Amino acid sequence: MTMDTAVLYSFRRCPYCMRAHMALKNSGVKVELREVELSAMPEQALALSEHATVPVLALTDGSAIDESWDIVKWALAQNDPDHWLGENNAFLLDAEILIETNDYSFKADLDHYKYADRYPEHSEEYYREKCEEFIEELEDMLTENTYLLADQLSLADIGVFPFIRQFSLVDKEWFDQAPYPRVRLWLSDLISSDLFQDVFQKHELWKAGDTAVYI
Repeated sequence: MTMDTAVLYSFRRCPYCMRAHMALKNSGVKVELREVELSAMPEQALALSEHATVPVLALTDGSAIDESWDIVKWALAQNDPDHWLGENNAFLLDAEILIETNDYSFKADLDHYKYADRYPEHSEEYYREKCEEFIEELEDMLTENTYLLADQLSLADIGVFPFIRQFSLVDKEWFDQAPYPRVRLWLSDLISSDLFQDVFQKHELWKAGDTAVYI
């Protein structure tokens, strides 16, 4: 079934949704936003994704993209006004490598840290230290540049940032004094950006028949 406008099914606090939403917003491509509850996914979204989760981007040709990083790349392929891909896609390979670490090993460690009581095999501190291996890598990268890959924002920053935000909130008092000043500054700048503040606005949960909300 074809549509006039692409549709993003999203959940505001999900880090995967955040990066997809930020890339779509920045691209300027007109997309309808449908905010959903993970525990009550609408049939329209479930029909599009074998993962039965969000984000899911329903395209105008009837196809769908149900991986957040693929949505980021699709958005930038349509329009990349701030050159997040770099000249001749120069940032793409390094971003892919960083995202692989973020989405697999770091995300697993982050889940253990966030829900340490569910994983009594080790302490919360142990799981935090596992997360810190990636945080230390980012801190080192930020000694070279203002952002992760250069002195300009790239898709790598957008891809990683929502997960580092989650990490920072598990124990904010600890994070605020941890030996990662560059990561804190980088994170603070992204959180305070107009782009993130726009994307993080709260919307009513979508239901069929509602007036469309566009990114």
